[in-house]
Amino acid sequence: MSKIALVTGASSGIGRACAQDLLRDGWTVVFTGRRAHALQAAIDACGADAARGLALAADVSKEDEVAALFSQIRQRFGRLDLLFNNAGVSPRATTPDDLSGAEWRTAVDVNLHGMFYCLSAAFKLMREQQPQGGRIINNGSISATAPRPGSIAYTATKHAVSGLTKTASLDGRPFDIAVGQIDIGNVASDMTARMAVGVPQADGSVRAEPRMDMSAVVETFMAMARLPLTANVLFTTVMATKMPFVGRG
Repeated sequence: MSKIALVTGASSGIGRACAQDLLRDGWTVVFTGRRAHALQAAIDACGADAARGLALAADVSKEDEVAALFSQIRQRFGRLDLLFNNAGVSPRATTPDDLSGAEWRTAVDVNLHGMFYCLSAAFKLMREQQPQGGRIINNGSISATAPRPGSIAYTATKHAVSGLTKTASLDGRPFDIAVGQIDIGNVASDMTARMAVGVPQADGSVRAEPRMDMSAVVETFMAMARLPLTANVLFTTVMATKMPFVGRG
C-alpha cells in the first residue's frame, strides 16, 4: 500500500518540488496551501503519477483550517506516514524599529504557529493510528543558526522551529514518531532571486550570493523521508557550497 504524505506550502518552490518527487517515488501525497488552483496545477504537472495526488486548500496559520485538513486526511486515509512542515513566509528585510507589529505577527502566525498546529495534529494522528508512528520533517533555514541583516522576524521564528523539532523529537520517541529538520541555504527559486543580484552582508556590503539547484534540496529531503523509523536525521543543512554562511559576520 502506498504511504501517505502531507506537504504544506506545496503550491510553489521547495514544497512543490518535494511533493512532486514523493509522487514520483510512489507515495500518496496531499498537497496543501492557500491556493487550490496552484495546488492542482502542481499535481497535474506530474502526469501519470498525478492520480496519487490530492489538493486540499488550507491556511496553516488558522488552527481551525488545520484541524479540518487533518480531519479530511483521517477520513480519507486513516493514517499519515509523513508530514513535510514546509509552509513559511519571509517578511521584507528591515531593521527592528521599522518592522510593524502586523508584519511580525504574520511571520509568527505562519512560520511558528502554523508549524506547531500541523506538527501537533500530525503527532496526534501518528500516535493514534495502527501501526503507530510516522515522520515529521520541519523546514527550518540556515537562519535557524545564523541571521541575515534585517531579518529579525524570520530569524526568530526559525530559531523557534528548532525548538519545536528538538522537543517533538524527544516527545515522539515512545510512539515511533521521528521528527527532524532540514535547514536550507540559497536554493534557486523565486524567493531567492534577489540573491543573484545582491543582498546585504553582515559587514555592511551588498554582494551577490551563489545559489544551488532545487534538485539538491529534493534529494536531501527524500533521503530523510525514506529512512526507516528506527533512524532519524535530527538536523541537516543543505546549502550552496560557496554561499557566505560559515564565518558569517
